[in-house]
Amino acid sequence: MPFHPNSPIGSPPMRTFITGYDIEVAYALGQQEIVIGPYDTVTAIAREVAAKHGLKIVLRGAGSPPGGAPPVNAPSAAAAAPPTPAASPSVTVRAARSPVGADRNLTSADRPSYDLDGWRRKFPILQHHVHLANCSQSPQSDFTREAAHAYLQSWDQMGMDWDQWMEEIALAKAEFARLINADASEIAIGTSVSEITSAVASALSFQAPRNKVVVTDAEFPTVGHVWLGHQKYGARVQFVPVTNGTIEVAEYDRYVDESTLITSICDVYYYNGFKQDVDAIVPRIHAKGSLVYLDAYQGIGTHPIDVKALDVDFLSSGNLKYLLGVPGVAFLYVKPQLVQHLMPAVTGWFGRQHPFAFDIHTLDYASDARRFDNGTPPVVTAYIARAGMRVINEVGPAQIQSWLDRLGQRCIEGADARGLEVVSPRDIRRKGGTTAIRVPGSSHDVELALRGKQVIGSARADVIRFAPHFFTRLEDIDYALDRLVEVLRPAAQGGVRQ
Repeated sequence: MPFHPNSPIGSPPMRTFITGYDIEVAYALGQQEIVIGPYDTVTAIAREVAAKHGLKIVLRGAGSPPGGAPPVNAPSAAAAAPPTPAASPSVTVRAARSPVGADRNLTSADRPSYDLDGWRRKFPILQHHVHLANCSQSPQSDFTREAAHAYLQSWDQMGMDWDQWMEEIALAKAEFARLINADASEIAIGTSVSEITSAVASALSFQAPRNKVVVTDAEFPTVGHVWLGHQKYGARVQFVPVTNGTIEVAEYDRYVDESTLITSICDVYYYNGFKQDVDAIVPRIHAKGSLVYLDAYQGIGTHPIDVKALDVDFLSSGNLKYLLGVPGVAFLYVKPQLVQHLMPAVTGWFGRQHPFAFDIHTLDYASDARRFDNGTPPVVTAYIARAGMRVINEVGPAQIQSWLDRLGQRCIEGADARGLEVVSPRDIRRKGGTTAIRVPGSSHDVELALRGKQVIGSARADVIRFAPHFFTRLEDIDYALDRLVEVLRPAAQGGVRQ
């Protein structure tokens, strides 16, 4: 691998690691060999995947790799010219500009009310890819990259700066609270929805007669797993089925009864984007005396959410999807009227009233939602999370919803026109940001083939999900649907290789 362009002459060369995912991309693109440089590292899994698909791994010339600087022991004359950017291995697809230019036939009415082009310039990947995988991972922005750098700079210059880092945790909580019309004192922070759901479950007592947990088949598996894991503590778990990709509100009347302790529902179904009528569901659940736990992970950031108006008891979300963040951080809202009655067993020293008292013998729960905090908080991911959420709050969830509805309608109508099968709700009012299209064979292979055409979608089960965000253009939807048709065309002949 040649020198990194930002590395000074004489510094060790940067390595590129070729992973099994890279090999899968190359195979989906129909490549027969992988060309690597002398400094590249091929992982053991990558070699296994290459062998499985019959791909050869070929080392570039033994001398200095093309387009790069010489090895570290080269003559000092090399310093006369700055090193050029590292040549990417052949499995990586790059483009100099966006795969689809702005459609000049569109008018101002075909753009949202905010500065779409201005925001797009803040997301570097949009210059060479159509990014429609926001239901899985949002793209990196200038803001989130700068936030990560701010933490690294603090760590580098201060060694440790816990006062500033704890301030950043508090600011991240406040930014999340702003998204859902809550107060920062009503927000806890964790590393994942799995962790914070476990903390909530550990605070409940599953004693008869009220020991039933109602969960829907639309929940992301981790949430269901947490409730199932508490069966050994007396929880009786019952699932509300999904029928034709949706759940009717009346179904909750059949499953939630006077023995139900808590009902766990999602805002948006991760598989096909079905959006539940939470406003109508919550009163029905409360009427039976049940608590309401709302997993908003799949929808928060795409439409307004007001926990006070909804009257939910708990709301959780991670940050890597529409909130423009990364894995490793999640937030929990707890209704303040409930806090004093809940003592989570899944806990840690930051859940204490006085964590820096370092009193191992006293379990003094914090007086607010902070009692659901756990161990040392996720500092670096909180920096990034706050930066992403500030963008969403600035653009505004209501404006984002309006534009996503327009994009979703474009995707449904465009899929119909191209003979593709949409499995998402067709009524835009019952649909979140995701539009799911059924594909034959392996949806993962389709995802990889689309990536080779500079379209980033998200595979799940038998569908490919197109999940735009506020920075997506109408012409991006058209481009992605056309590339999907191209990918699926050879499927009838036995594959999606291009």
